[in-house]
Amino acid sequence: TIVMAAHMTDAHRRFLQVLMSHGIMEGSEARKLHRCSCEIHQVYYAHDKLDDFISTINSHLQPLFMQIRKGMSEGDGKAHYALVNLAETEITKMASDYTENELELFRKTMDLIILSENGFASSTDILNLADQLKTKKMKKKEAEQVLKVFVEDKWLSERNGEYTLHTRCIIEMEQYILSNYQDVARKCNICHSLAIQSQVCESCGTGMHLPCVRKYFRAQTEPRCPQCNDFWSCDIP
Repeated sequence: TIVMAAHMTDAHRRFLQVLMSHGIMEGSEARKLHRCSCEIHQVYYAHDKLDDFISTINSHLQPLFMQIRKGMSEGDGKAHYALVNLAETEITKMASDYTENELELFRKTMDLIILSENGFASSTDILNLADQLKTKKMKKKEAEQVLKVFVEDKWLSERNGEYTLHTRCIIEMEQYILSNYQDVARKCNICHSLAIQSQVCESCGTGMHLPCVRKYFRAQTEPRCPQCNDFWSCDIP
């Protein structure tokens, strides 16, 4: 017998457990997990109802101050799902996993990334901060190791010695970043979520994620800013 899943079923519980063990999942993996969970537990499955399925889980997570949130990878624009703890600010949550000076290095790295032009910070710049930490100076070798852990734990992403915030970090820390970097943090004009790697209109300062830029200007012969209609002078990725 197949049950309609408006209430929390074993399929929902399985989905939640697997997501918890991963921390974050790409959209295609989440869709596969949705189908698989429903089939194993013989719960009604509809391929286009993943968001409803997640809403049911979220309504049960609400009293626990947790939520499954959907976000986008700034690199390729793919959807991701992450389990977010709403009760603690993310920096305090990280405090249980890292030492004080590791956290200070993370905060300083985050400053570099958010204040940069392109949403990246070079390993050289980050490692130069290691011996300026207030909590306890860190040797470069040690700092390299800590950065590696931040990448493994999906707080940072690294490409050719350049670091940026991981999709998981952006989904979890969006509110923290928007309130702590009010002058510089901006939302994407297209998808309205936090944009770290972005292009900015030279005339009015409107920002857009690179995948959103790509999508938005695909159909236009002459790229113009969606906000002020001036010519978009950045190279379309």
